[in-house]
Amino acid sequence: MDDHTDGGGRAAATGPDRTLPVPDRLLSAATRLFAERGFERTSVQELVAAAGVTKGAMYHYFASKDDLLYAVYQRVLAMQTERLAGFAAAEGPIEDRLRAAAADVVHTTVDNLDDTRIFFRSLHMLPEDKLAAVRKERRAYHERFRGMIEEGQRTGALRADVPADIAVTQFFGAVHHLSTWYRPEGELSGAAVGAYFADLFLAGLRSPDAAR
Repeated sequence: MDDHTDGGGRAAATGPDRTLPVPDRLLSAATRLFAERGFERTSVQELVAAAGVTKGAMYHYFASKDDLLYAVYQRVLAMQTERLAGFAAAEGPIEDRLRAAAADVVHTTVDNLDDTRIFFRSLHMLPEDKLAAVRKERRAYHERFRGMIEEGQRTGALRADVPADIAVTQFFGAVHHLSTWYRPEGELSGAAVGAYFADLFLAGLRSPDAAR
């Protein structure tokens, strides 16, 4: 079976990987189809056909197509939240840990670019309760990231004259636009883009006193 690279930078097979558990196969198919065709234009029949499962199997794990859309959002966000918690709790200088966290969220966003595209195209289509849950989870992530900036400001490693909320908004505004311009076939890898973003971010926040 031949493979190719899909729009999100992941290797995509010509058929479903039947070694994966059914929920993973459905999420993989949903991510690809929602990114390619849009949530509204993808039918349940197309989803189950792409995943190689029956409708009954889908409804055993997901009550609706909305639940699959929510799971696409939640999957990457949960992974990024867990990784951020590791950077926040690690030992070492806060500026090093913040740089690592900043580079990581860019890298993992690029590695899951279809999810980012789906997020901005289809978030408003979620039911109100699931929309509120996604926004709460994203807010918690941003607050944890902001907490790292504030830690650096308290220790004097980072500038205290830049509001942490402004720094968070500026940085994630750039991260959220990755899906509009990044191309996996381009010269820069996700890791390279993450390094550039993190270096620019820290350069704007690093305290002149700390540098001396």
